[in-house]
Amino acid sequence: MITFVSIAILLWLLSLSLSSPDGFQSAAAILDTFFVKLVLWGILTVLAYHIVGGIRHLIQDLGYFEELESGAKSAQVSFVIAGVLAVLAGVLVW
Repeated sequence: MITFVSIAILLWLLSLSLSSPDGFQSAAAILDTFFVKLVLWGILTVLAYHIVGGIRHLIQDLGYFEELESGAKSAQVSFVIAGVLAVLAGVLVW
């Protein structure tokens, strides 16, 4: 549910920014506050974690990392990758 709403917010901002030069200025003004930047960073972090987890499950569907020990290790690697992407998203937002 959160991912769906997040994508809707991002698409609305994209549509607003592409509508006209004034729309771009409005979108830039919206994204200029600390709270909105924090929310945007959270959205990007959640989406990155969702994508990394999805890729992990696709790899498991291929028959890799299905055992308990290797599955736990792949989960740890997924968290690290999602953390790195979260930091990169923070750099991108700020």
